[in-house]
Parts: sequence; structure tokens; C-alpha cells
Amino acid sequence: MTENVAQWWARRQWSKALTVPYPVGTYRADWQRYPALVRQFHPELNAGVVLSQIPPAADVYVQWECDAGHRFIATPQEQRSRPGGTRRRSAWCPWCAELAVPSRVRSPEPDAGLHPCGHARDPRRIENDPDDDRCYLCRRLDRTSMNREQLIALATPASRAPLSHENGTATRYSWQCPEGHRVYTATVESILGGRRCPVCRNARGGAARVAVGEAFRSERAPRPASAAEPELRRRIAERLVVDLECNAVRVARPFHDQLEVWPDIVIPELRVAIEYDTIGRHGLEHVGPREASDRRKDRLLRAVGWEVVRVRCRPLLLLGPYDVEASSVTDAVVDRLLSALGEIRGDLIVDAYRR
Repeated sequence: MTENVAQWWARRQWSKALTVPYPVGTYRADWQRYPALVRQFHPELNAGVVLSQIPPAADVYVQWECDAGHRFIATPQEQRSRPGGTRRRSAWCPWCAELAVPSRVRSPEPDAGLHPCGHARDPRRIENDPDDDRCYLCRRLDRTSMNREQLIALATPASRAPLSHENGTATRYSWQCPEGHRVYTATVESILGGRRCPVCRNARGGAARVAVGEAFRSERAPRPASAAEPELRRRIAERLVVDLECNAVRVARPFHDQLEVWPDIVIPELRVAIEYDTIGRHGLEHVGPREASDRRKDRLLRAVGWEVVRVRCRPLLLLGPYDVEASSVTDAVVDRLLSALGEIRGDLIVDAYRR
């Protein structure tokens, strides 16, 4: 079974009965063939273990950091075989490799003349209205309460010129939300059909009816990702008389196109959100870009008066001042969690909710 570095090192210490089972430099010759991996390895991210102390075939999760700053977890074998037949620097990092894939470029369409409305004809479209030879978009606008000028006003400045010459509804453009949310892309047909800003559309499901900073029960919240989360919830319910039915908190700014965030455990009485973080089955959870997403989520919660306590399983690093390090859900972890709640809201307030 694959282990994290700390667990693997402790097991090697026990099996070899040595404080340092592999001296520094033991496997230096094996790793010299992979200078890119030598640069990506950082002992401070791996319990202080040096790369030359890890056998290349060891079944252990190691945390790497590429030249672009992406952090990810992979075994030495996975990392050595990742480039395959290429030796691009980006191929050593899964995030860089994904970004390096070239996008497809469409060839220009031949000129087919103009419609009576002045817009270009589309040779791919079969017109089926002999009485109206205008372009499809002009005819489609007739079936809505919007004209082309109003449609153009919804687009971003860079999209307005090409949209003024548009003859169909399948092309994607950039649009701006009247509420000030981020720019989004959508087809013209989606805009005409009312499917506009994704943040506003998602907020109609519940967040729009709740004040900023309030906890509520959201139907959009995902199910628990592991069995440890319900177990942690159960142990907290045994120790505190609090309402754990809420699963979302309304935030002031969008988070992944949502005006709500979904902590693993929400305690409205203390305005504290609890997260249980592991590296996941494939070792990619809560590291790299996903760690950056966790940090942004924490900032959004703190901006509306909430505090976040993360139970971080090794080898994940602690993110906040009240985070708790753990390997599994135990009574000792819950004790440290309650102690952190006391530091945040005061022992007297937390004691008032104890059973």
C-alpha cells in the first residue's frame, strides 16, 4: 500500500532498526539521470527526507514542485515514467503537460456573399425560410424581446465588433454580468434563451435568498468525499450541542461560479467551518492549484466573519493558524479540534455548547 513519506520513513526505521535507514547519497547515482526531478524535489515538502535517500522504485507518495510552482504528489515510479517518449520540461509536471497541449485552429470559411440585412451568408447553413432571406440571428432576434443593439451591449468590448457582424447563434462570445461578476463565455443562443451569467444562475438555487455570511442548507452541496467526514461530524455531535444540518455559507464574492461555499462541517453557532483534507486516492487532492483554491475559500469565509479549521492529513502542510494535523479521525483529533475552537471563540463560549 502506498504511504506518504513520513509513514514510509517511520516504517523503514522500524524494519531496519536504524534512525537513518538510508544515508544521504545512497541513491544519488540512480537519480542523477533525472535532473528535472532533482529540481522538483524539496526536502521541506517531504518530512525532511532527501531525494537520494528514496529508492527510485519505492512505493511512496512524494510531493514535487515544478519550475512553474505547481505542486503535486506522485510516486517516484510515476514521476520517472511520466515524460514517456518526450523530454519536454513541461512533461514532468501533470499541470504543465495539460497546459502545453496545443489548441485546434479552424480554417477560414469561403466568402458566400451577404444577406439583405448586411450580414455574411454562412455556406454551412441551409436557409429554410424562402420569405425572409435575412441572416439567422436577425430572424432569431425577432422571436425575442431583444434587438441586436441590446445584445451587443451585454458583450464585452472586445466581442462587440465581431458580434455586430454575427449571422448565427452558435458562436461563443465573452459577456459581462450587470451585477459585476466575472466575464463569462456563452453562445448567442444561450444569451437569447436566458442562460446568462453562471454566478447569477447558480445563486438562484439558494444563495440569493440568504444574507452574506449566513449558513444554510444548500441542495448544490456535494456529498461527503470520504467516510472520515461523517465520522468526524458524528464525533463532534457527541461532544457539542450544535446544529450541524447546514452545509453551505453565503459569501460575498463568487467561488467557482458560486456565491456559496461548502465546508465539510458548518457550525453556525460559532461561525466556524471545519474541513477534513487528505491527498486523496491519487495523491492530487489539496495540493498545487487545489491548495490555492482552498486558501481562496478560507479567505472568502474569513471575509464574512467566519473562521476555518482544517484537519490536514499528512503529508499536507498546515494552511491556517488553527489547523490540526492528523492521520485519521480519533478522539485525540477531536480534542485538539475543540481546543482550536476555544482559541477562536473563547473557552467560555465553546464550553456553553459542550454536552
